[in-house]
Amino acid sequence: MTEGERRALEMMEAAETGGRKLFSWQKTLVTVIAVAWCVFQMYAAQVGNIDTLTLRAIHLAFAFTLTYLVFPFSKSPGKPQTRVPWYDWVLGLVATGTAIYLIVQYPSIATVQGGVLSNTDVYVGSAMVILLLLAAWRTIGIAMPIVASVFMLYALTGPRGLIRGDLGPQLQLHAGQTWPQVVGQLFANTEGIFGTAIGVSAQIVFLFVLFGAIFDKLGAGDWFMNVAQGALGGYRGGPAKASVLSSALNGIISGSAVSNVVTGGNITIGTMKRVGYSAEKAGAIEVASSSNGQLMPPVMGAAAFIMAQNLNIEYRTLILAAAIPAFLCYSALLVVVHLEALKLGLKGLPKNELPRVRQTLLKGWYYIVPLAYLIGTLTINPEANPERVALNTIFMMILMMPIQEIYFGRKHGLSVQQGLIDGGKKLIAAFEGGARSMIGIAVATAAAGIIVGIVTITGLGFGLADIVQLVSDGVRNILLNVVGLIPGIDAGAVAGFGAILVVLMMAQLIALILGMGLPTTANYILMSALIVPIIAKIAGLDLANPVQMLPVHMFVFYFGIMADSTPPVALAAFAAAAISGGNPVATGVQAFKYELRTALLAYMMFFNPQLLLIANNKLSGLSFGNAIFMIIFAFIGLVAFSAATMRFLHRKTNPVQMLMLLVASFMLIIPSHILVNLGALGLIALVYFWQKAASRSEPPTTLPLAA
Repeated sequence: MTEGERRALEMMEAAETGGRKLFSWQKTLVTVIAVAWCVFQMYAAQVGNIDTLTLRAIHLAFAFTLTYLVFPFSKSPGKPQTRVPWYDWVLGLVATGTAIYLIVQYPSIATVQGGVLSNTDVYVGSAMVILLLLAAWRTIGIAMPIVASVFMLYALTGPRGLIRGDLGPQLQLHAGQTWPQVVGQLFANTEGIFGTAIGVSAQIVFLFVLFGAIFDKLGAGDWFMNVAQGALGGYRGGPAKASVLSSALNGIISGSAVSNVVTGGNITIGTMKRVGYSAEKAGAIEVASSSNGQLMPPVMGAAAFIMAQNLNIEYRTLILAAAIPAFLCYSALLVVVHLEALKLGLKGLPKNELPRVRQTLLKGWYYIVPLAYLIGTLTINPEANPERVALNTIFMMILMMPIQEIYFGRKHGLSVQQGLIDGGKKLIAAFEGGARSMIGIAVATAAAGIIVGIVTITGLGFGLADIVQLVSDGVRNILLNVVGLIPGIDAGAVAGFGAILVVLMMAQLIALILGMGLPTTANYILMSALIVPIIAKIAGLDLANPVQMLPVHMFVFYFGIMADSTPPVALAAFAAAAISGGNPVATGVQAFKYELRTALLAYMMFFNPQLLLIANNKLSGLSFGNAIFMIIFAFIGLVAFSAATMRFLHRKTNPVQMLMLLVASFMLIIPSHILVNLGALGLIALVYFWQKAASRSEPPTTLPLAA
């Protein structure tokens, strides 16, 4: 392992699984607790009758314990802590104790006390809120605690709040809350910390993360990488194309951008540099392809499961809807890296250095079995329960692990007993890895519950909607006055479109800014609580109608994912730069350029819901023929947009050609009228043949003879 790879691995561990390198009994204790968490979650899914709040509180209790054991408050790169300091023992015990207290006391709070908190309940609830914010600071950064604290401060401010005073009609949007009221909202019901978000984390997300951890420990991640390298590594810019394909395959089982960068980038970034990509471009390609892994069904990260819950739709319906955009996203990224290879005049790797695809497929064919069961059951069986399907897949792989180790161990002369031991060790490591990966998700969803709870108790969303409505109305009035002067144009339609477009651009900017400090899951939860209802109000959509709301939720979800590669805070870019040796900020900027096609795709989904299989006012209502039509024209639009942003098609584009490609791509956002479609295709063809003619007219370059 090179120094850069080691630093990237440390960065990933510090960000996602805890930065402490413990030894002796402390390391063993962490392993035992992590495995116990996995066993409990599997048991809960198996029995299926654990009380809702109890399940969520136990889930948070495990997360609290592991947070204070493995996530240090201060992180020193290259100098990981090897012991748990005494104060973290205290904080961890108190934090875990608050969750246990709620489990024991909640029946009394709900029945005997009628939902009114005693002084002791308020003290314990206050401790949980404070320690949760501290845990969030350690696991996902300082942005979430700051945002949550601001929201709580807002709830306390008002004529009847803890912080008294009338701020005036322009700022005072609610009457104010006392601290016991805030604690009651956040601590002792399922509309705050223990709301829908952590419920989805406890019930569904954990099992899918554990599935991904075991599947990777089986060796599937390396197998995906070898298949991708063998299939595409020999083509022009092949290592970059292999990075895209392997990230797409890994995205099926993992929703983490940073871990995808570290695991895949250790191989792909070096080979990309070898064929001629700069350190920054090699890292940026890995960042773009890895962050897009969260778009790949069926494991799209925790945010997707929460989205299904918010929309009150089956997860099966969501992953089917997400399939076409995910395919388009990765197909367009392949075009981007191909254009980059053409610009740089790059070649592929020698065929004799690449894995043979047929042999690689035969060597790991059995990896397809659990994956096929998971995907097939979720997509084909409408009665399938996602957590039950994930649990069955986990059981299947638990059986596969020792069988695999015994089989390969016998080939190397090892005994059956040794194979069983090796398989058991890998399973324990997978369980620990899965639990560690869940710490940040559990804490993030619990902390996001603070924000959602405050929005609910204060009605903040309605006030923000009124403010955005003023902006939208202003834009609409301006466009009505300006466009109304042009004869033959429907000024009302143009003004309405412009008003919605401005709101979407505001939502895009907010998502990107929030994403600089928040992980995708927390970003989506916050956007869905605050911004999605505003977009719905401006666009005249029914919040209770999933057919109308799915494009809005997918819009903010896509920009939340783009935030992973948005400078200056882009952890995935820093991890990639650590491996490539490039500048992390320049890597992030380049990755953002590659990700611009994802932004266009988000607008395509909003204005053309058929890309989400929505038709005839039904989810999954689009016919196969229409789906193919939509895919083809959307792909062409993304190719044109990528060529414009890359400033290259057949050769470098001039400003006029770039503008023509942009116009063509925007015309294909809604591929409805045949004349518009043909006009867009005509513009793209015109640019291509214009460039080809210019290439033929250039005199041949005379190369100097070798000495």
